[in-house]
Amino acid sequence: MSQLRDAQAELESAEQTQPRRRCAGGGLILTGGILVGTVVLMALVSLVWTPQDPTATSAVDRLQGPSAEHRLGTDGLGRDIASMLLAGAQIPLLVGLVAVVISLVIGVPFGIAAAITDRGAGIWMMRWNDIVQAFPPLLLAIILAAVWGGSTATAMVALGIGASPGVARVVRSGTLQVLSQEYALAARAAGRGPLHLALRHVLPNIRGILIVQATVGFAIAVLAEAALSFLGLGTPPPTPSWGRMLQEGQSLLQVEPLLVLWPGAAIAITILGFNLLGDGLRDRFDPRMEVRR
Repeated sequence: MSQLRDAQAELESAEQTQPRRRCAGGGLILTGGILVGTVVLMALVSLVWTPQDPTATSAVDRLQGPSAEHRLGTDGLGRDIASMLLAGAQIPLLVGLVAVVISLVIGVPFGIAAAITDRGAGIWMMRWNDIVQAFPPLLLAIILAAVWGGSTATAMVALGIGASPGVARVVRSGTLQVLSQEYALAARAAGRGPLHLALRHVLPNIRGILIVQATVGFAIAVLAEAALSFLGLGTPPPTPSWGRMLQEGQSLLQVEPLLVLWPGAAIAITILGFNLLGDGLRDRFDPRMEVRR
């Protein structure tokens, strides 16, 4: 009877916990999703329409205030700020997406392999991972930009490679947790190979970790791209970029502070959106939750 009562208590506890898990992080996910969705919508709209040509300059319209023709005014070269903000959303999202994909493509197999292989090989793999991780992604991007020249492709590759060691470390930790479960131990005892363990047991159970890592990595990549553009090592002109808008507006900060405010706000909103989304997903995919088969 005592075993029956214990089983019933565990079942009731699981039923009470399940709705909480489904609701965990809902507000953060909603808020972050709205912010990110707004930025994505800006980028998509700018592909087909902008109020003005974002690259067109005009000596007559320099440093104009908000008007019917220029909703947010113009910059020091007479370019429409609203159009530049819309078009400038494309590059950060593109760089973030490609950098995250590169980091996952490199980091996920490396992290799983470091956990599944024998202990000695796994330790050496992680030591190499630590060496690469000692170089921050932004520093690596600056070095590559100095060698290859500043470009969007350079920023994508450098930020993706630089972020992959962090992904590998998180994936290895999640993989070790999965491999300690009874079903994974049983699969190993049955002679299942590393590929079967990785595809059948590891990847399905670390998908939450990967989603969270991707959203956080996206925010970091957006900030790093803005920093590179600010330093003149990112996307070259005349392609609009929020970071370069900051850099160009810096010299006119005393005259027209809005030149810095608008791109700065766009960068902050984008990063905040991805961070809120990542925090909400982390609450939803709590690593302390029971790992499921």
